Amino acid sequence: MREDSTLTAYLALMAVFVPFSLVAIGGGPSIFAPMQHESVDVRHWMTGREFIEIFAIARVAPGPGSMLATLIGWKVAGWGGALVATAALFVPSSILCLGVSNVWNRYRGRDWHKALETGLAPIGTGLMFAGVLAIFRMAGAGPLAWCTAIVVAAALTWRPKVHPFALLLLGAVAFNVALLVSP
Repeated sequence: MREDSTLTAYLALMAVFVPFSLVAIGGGPSIFAPMQHESVDVRHWMTGREFIEIFAIARVAPGPGSMLATLIGWKVAGWGGALVATAALFVPSSILCLGVSNVWNRYRGRDWHKALETGLAPIGTGLMFAGVLAIFRMAGAGPLAWCTAIVVAAALTWRPKVHPFALLLLGAVAFNVALLVSP
């Protein structure tokens, strides 16, 4: 890659991931949908299928799920792109959190503090659901995948301390049974 095109790629990665860093209310999953939209539909850095494959790798690799940004950066501009995308996603929000935490703790218990906490919870939840919907649509998930996701979400709502391996095992059993009974 030429030097000017490398710089252009780095700047494009920063232009995408710095704003996501600052609006990732609810964590990495809350920005999966906009990451997919920017990477596939707007920037055409990859196809929908490639995004699903990179998403799957990011989910099974150790570390936070938001490492998806690192893999997108790597796809766009190699190792340098991976570093730029990772820094663009983590550094701005870390600086913001450091600054906000001092103010946040100083005013804990005030009415506006409670209202802000209460208001941000559904926003984060909605952003996470949007990410799940985007991934499911792009992957062409069928009724079994949707039902499994709903059952897992209900189980985790009902019993939040259920071990994830138990849920993974139940999902694997459900999909294997479906394979055995399908024509």
